[in-house]
Amino acid sequence: MGDFGEDSDDSDGEGGMGNVNRLIMRPAGHSGKAKRGHLCFDASFETGNLGRVDLVNDYEYDLYVRPDTCCPKLRFWFNFTVDNVRLQQRVVFNIVNFSKARNLFNGDGLMVPIVRSTSRSKWQRIPKRMVFYQRSVAHKNQYVLSFAFVFDKEDEIYHFALTYPYGYNRAQAFLGQLETKCADLGEGFKRECIGNTIQKRPVDLLTIGNNSPITGTKRRIVVIIARTHPGQAPTSFVCQGMIELLISAHSIATKLREHILFKIIPMLNPDGVFVGNYRSTIIGADLNRMWHRASPFAHPALTAIIAHLTEYEKNKDYQIDFVIDIHAHASLLGSFIYGNSYDDVYRNERHILFPKLLGNMADDFDPRSCMYNSCPSKAGTARRYFCTAFNDKLNAYSYEVSMFGYKLKSSDAVIPYTEESYKRCGRNLLKALLEYYRVTEVIPLSLTQDVKEKSTRRVKKSRKTRPCNISSSRSHTQRVAAPVHYKEINMYYDSESSPEREDDRPLFRSKFGKKTRKNTSSGKNKTENVSRSSSPVLMVMPPTNEPCLTIIDFNIITENELKM
Repeated sequence: MGDFGEDSDDSDGEGGMGNVNRLIMRPAGHSGKAKRGHLCFDASFETGNLGRVDLVNDYEYDLYVRPDTCCPKLRFWFNFTVDNVRLQQRVVFNIVNFSKARNLFNGDGLMVPIVRSTSRSKWQRIPKRMVFYQRSVAHKNQYVLSFAFVFDKEDEIYHFALTYPYGYNRAQAFLGQLETKCADLGEGFKRECIGNTIQKRPVDLLTIGNNSPITGTKRRIVVIIARTHPGQAPTSFVCQGMIELLISAHSIATKLREHILFKIIPMLNPDGVFVGNYRSTIIGADLNRMWHRASPFAHPALTAIIAHLTEYEKNKDYQIDFVIDIHAHASLLGSFIYGNSYDDVYRNERHILFPKLLGNMADDFDPRSCMYNSCPSKAGTARRYFCTAFNDKLNAYSYEVSMFGYKLKSSDAVIPYTEESYKRCGRNLLKALLEYYRVTEVIPLSLTQDVKEKSTRRVKKSRKTRPCNISSSRSHTQRVAAPVHYKEINMYYDSESSPEREDDRPLFRSKFGKKTRKNTSSGKNKTENVSRSSSPVLMVMPPTNEPCLTIIDFNIITENELKM
């Protein structure tokens, strides 16, 4: 499964950083070789985070998130594996030391952890009815995240995480592939290292677009920054979706590359990502509070970016229009913008134009969560630093996307994000940028009209029908409802599924230990009587023909059955 539970080649074990390393939990009084069911916890791999495990009883475990290095107050990201499980072993995991009590686990979003296993690599969300977030008297009245799980296969490694992980080596592999794919772009694509982190990892900078000066006007520059905070893994998917569209042959991409120069930093904090921190660097610094007082020793990535952009700021042939710092929010749903407020009314109006255009492009955008301020406590953020240190025509934003999901504008249902839908957020940013430059007449109107006309012609062409000959004889056929494709039902599963085959019919359990399979030929249920109890236990199976996890409702299992 690729990087499943494995460290990278250059880690030298440093991915551990205080994480548990193949920790086997034996019952009290047991010695000798571990038996099946003595769970083995591991987080000593890239992006891993789990600092301590306590065995409460035969089926319950207290898990402690490892704090950020040199910053013990930050504890939220978790990412660990469990193996040496027993078939149908039932457990309850309690994550007991979150530092962020207000989050989507107790909000209206009802966030849930994700899980996968060795033979089933697609991430799945644990059902909401099996996840609890509440104050615990046994843990000094602190908020505790508890979730129940049943291991349905032996010889499997089960992987649990807060949200979809995106590691440093995955980013390096993606950038390496880009260099191969973008060979035909010539000077329109460039990858360079503008600095090294404290642990000597490169800070990559992508330059995409036409870099030649324009006669009579200035070349516009858009700066994109991602992964300032290591635990905000969705930002890497947003950035990847943006890059994939920008280097493509799509008409939106070609128009933007022709007129705009993009400067993209895909991973600002590779050290923090590698060791599995939530918010800080390897020395405990929050980079999004240090832009105004960055130092070459403590914040080499920030000083390198500032020096690079300052050269363009001083060059009369270029104008930096945007700095968009991408973040993932742990307390709110949807995507939204944090911006600045100005005394100049005209600058304020210009500043809110891009968020309005983005709101028209994106179904997940929530304008109610947008905020524009000049709070002194945010002086070290990228959006505040660049709007004060650089020209007054620059618009700097924090683009926020939820760690969990979003609500459609016409519904209150929460739709969880997937890796693909995070990438769609990046594509929406590019569409909004194109519309912005059309409105401000940086890109000629005729060019953007060509883009719209092409898409309109495709729609009209698809709607053309042959003329109906009323007099012609035709056989009467029965009209049936069109089947709903599972790709459109994206509430709980992140994989793009296809309709079930006959061999993939879902297996249900109407009672604990009694298996029932639907018989489509006779319309009746064929039952195997292997019943051990009468308590109903539902097995939730996603509609996909890919292998997937079996998740059993733990809430209705009685105490007597736990002892069986």
